[in-house]
Amino acid sequence: MLKLVFTGIWVCAVTLGSVYFSIQHASAPVETDAQAERRALQEYVPGELITVPVITDGAVQGYFLTKLSFAVDKKKIKQLDVPLKETVTNALFDILVGQKLINVADSNSFDLAHFKTAVKEGLNKDMRDEVIFDVLVEQLEYLSKADVARLGKGASQQQKPVAIIDKNGKTANDEIPESDRRAAVAAH
Repeated sequence: MLKLVFTGIWVCAVTLGSVYFSIQHASAPVETDAQAERRALQEYVPGELITVPVITDGAVQGYFLTKLSFAVDKKKIKQLDVPLKETVTNALFDILVGQKLINVADSNSFDLAHFKTAVKEGLNKDMRDEVIFDVLVEQLEYLSKADVARLGKGASQQQKPVAIIDKNGKTANDEIPESDRRAAVAAH
């Protein structure tokens, strides 16, 4: 009986010790003053689904379906001459059609991080200021021209878009943080 009591005390002591140790080492990351200042200036803007054609040899071969959201500077976004939606659409056409960052035939060469950086830099260049802090790629998929034709004819079997996978095996599935999503919905 005495062994059972000591075993119970030992299990309780080990459990309490491990919980105490875990809490001590699981503290929140320390935020620098620069990060705190940037976070105060930042707001998330949810994106819209944009369809961008894939043009090869002068003909449309398919369509990219993309939904991007952005972490933007609250003050600078209000001072834009052209609304963000139109600026984003224009930049995506330049990047996806003009620069051809995504090669559908060879998706192993696609780099999601590079794509995000190119979109961010392209948008900031178009706006002539650092308005965009971060790009969140919520959706990036591809539909071939044949798939679109089948959908247009009312095919009974719906073809789903193919998710673009980068060379590291990542797909676009970024999400706006929940607290910022509620704030963005309330603002619009």
